[in-house]
This record gives sequence, structure tokens and C-alpha cells, in this order.
Amino acid sequence: MVFEDTPLDLGKTKHCMPEPFKNFFNKSIIKSMGDHFSRASSEFDRAGFIKAAAKNLEALELKERSAQITEALKTFMPNDFEKAGAIMLASLAPEDDAVNFNGSEANVKGLASWAIMPMVDYVGLYGLKHFDLSMTLFKELTKRSSSEFGIRFFLLKEPKRTLSVLKKWTHDPNCDVRRLVSEGSRPRLPWAMQLPAFIENPSPLLPLLEALKDDPEEYVRRSVANNLNDIAKDHPDLIAQLAGRWLKNASKNRERLVRHACRTLIKQGHVKTLKTLGYDAPKIKLENLKILTPRVTFGDALQFELSLTSTSKKTQPLIIDYAIHHRKANGGASPKVFKWKTITLTPDATLNAKKKHPMRKITTRVYYPGTHKVEILVNGVSLRSETFELAI
Repeated sequence: MVFEDTPLDLGKTKHCMPEPFKNFFNKSIIKSMGDHFSRASSEFDRAGFIKAAAKNLEALELKERSAQITEALKTFMPNDFEKAGAIMLASLAPEDDAVNFNGSEANVKGLASWAIMPMVDYVGLYGLKHFDLSMTLFKELTKRSSSEFGIRFFLLKEPKRTLSVLKKWTHDPNCDVRRLVSEGSRPRLPWAMQLPAFIENPSPLLPLLEALKDDPEEYVRRSVANNLNDIAKDHPDLIAQLAGRWLKNASKNRERLVRHACRTLIKQGHVKTLKTLGYDAPKIKLENLKILTPRVTFGDALQFELSLTSTSKKTQPLIIDYAIHHRKANGGASPKVFKWKTITLTPDATLNAKKKHPMRKITTRVYYPGTHKVEILVNGVSLRSETFELAI
């Protein structure tokens, strides 16, 4: 199960039920961790660790559960980080077995999947004085889930040294290790602390991404695209230039990578990026934009239709998007761009299209009643907008 742009790599788990993420940090996982740590070291206090890690677990959310397990590791692992590192390495599931591990259950052969997340944080927090061992741990832990959170501590504290290791890992035979290079170095990785130095100046990251742009694994290339999309939010012209270079003699895989990397810039109508991708200023006429549901009750859908006619003497590729200008609490508006169609319109041809956009509860937005607006965007150019009323 892989989630788009999700920071935690779930590609190595088999579960597919819509289970809340937090429930994968459960007593079974904690017991399994205690079992494997005590197997690796007879001095490890299994009972104490399980009690501390599972305390009031049901009342905690995902990151709180992981943080509590990390704190239990700090309490019950040896104070000597090298001894603690040896215990963690010895507790891991065999590399080949990790891909078949069900994250919601214990694995008798060793630890993988969700059990890795608090271990990665432990290394990030307490392994800074043991650089080489920590890099070994990150490399082994990422093969069984992902080390993208923990390695960021090292990119913040010892960027040059850590980047040197990541450069070597771009050629690692294990695709999970290669993905850690691009995912762990994302300047704005969701759920994780930001990397301000790379937000300001991403140039140290570009050789790493360059080395991975034609990686044989799609999920590595996808991670490269996500890293570039992060960079694009602060350096749009840089990514437009890079896209132009990468598209020269590009394979289909690289073309997909570049387009995914530019997705935010495409939505924003960034002119240089659109031109690089072959989308010039549109030569079209918006014949009609009609709101079919001028009053939308919350929970229902906004419906609208349009007619576009080409005024060009040449066939032109078009990216058709629309923006919903949502009403805010203060009466202002906040636009959100949505993808709609990518088409090729021949000279004098007309496109007739209808769209249904649900106006229902989502976790990332608070809706307010009143006047909203839908705006049509073609190749990043605003053509027209019309209003509708949202009733709640």
C-alpha cells in the first residue's frame, strides 16, 4: 500500500484495510519489540519497556505513540549507544523477510514496518556522536521501513558529512536505501522537521537527484519528483530550468518524473515551467461558463459547464484546471486549484465539458456559508470566473 506523497514508506506492508495509522502502534507491536530486544540482549528489561511504551496507548495519536515508544527506548536501552545500536541491529527481521511483514502484527523473525519508526527517531536523537554507527543503523532500518525522519537530524547538524554518505547511497543496490537519499533530504517533507538550509539553497541536493533521475525503480523516481516539488515551492525558476535540461532526450519514465515534479508549478500557472513542458499562452475563446447549481447545499456538489473554442491556426496542447475560491471566516476568499483535463485542441475546434465538484467535509478545510467562486484556468491563464452560494 503506497500513499501519494506520504512521508512514511508503507510499500513493504501487506495490510490494505482502512485502519487508522495510529492503530499500527499497538500492544502487539510493542510486545514484539520487547521480545526481540530481549532476545538480542539478556540484560534488556522487556517487561519494563513494554509497560512504559504501552502506557495509556489508546488515548494517544500516531506521533504521540511513536514518541512514547522512543522515550521507552531511551529509558531501557543501554546508555552506551554502541551497545544499544548492536541490540537494535540484532533485533531486525531478515532483509528478504521484511517485505512480507504485516505491520499490524508481530513478526517472529524480527522487527520491521511500524516498529522501525520510533527506532529511527531514537537514532536521530541520540546517535549524533556516533556518526558511522548511526549511518549503518539508518541504512538497515530503512530497508525495513524508512529512515527519512531520523536522518534529518544529521542533515541539520552535520550536513556535509551526511550528504557525502547519501552520495554513496545513490549507487546502493538496495532501492530502499536509494529512496532514502531523495526522501530523507526533502526540504519540506510532510510530518517532519524542515531543512531550512536546503529551503534557502537547494543546490547541494541537486547532484543527488541527478544521480537518481533514471533510477530503475518507480518509487525512487517518484521520491525524486517529490523532492523537486518541494524545491519548486521556493525556487520555481530553478526547477523550470532543470525540467528543460532533463527533458532533452528523456525517456518516458523521466518525462513522467519531470511532470510530477512540476505539478505545483503547473497548478500555479508558472509561465516558464508551462513553456518548458510545451504549453504556451492559450489561443482560445471561452464561449460559455455556466454554473448549473447556483446554490449548493453543503454535502452536495457544485456543477458547472463550459465551452472552449480554439482561435489558433495550429493544434495546441491545453491544461484545463479550475480554482474554487472558498470563503474564509473573515469574509475573504482562499483559492484552491484542482486538476481537470489535459487535451489537444485542433484549430477552430470546440470543447464542451461538464464538471461535478463535491462540497463535503474534509479534514484539511473548514467551510463557511456564503458566496464562493469558480475560476477557469487554461495553461495557467485565468479566463473567467462565476459565483455560487454555499449553504451550510
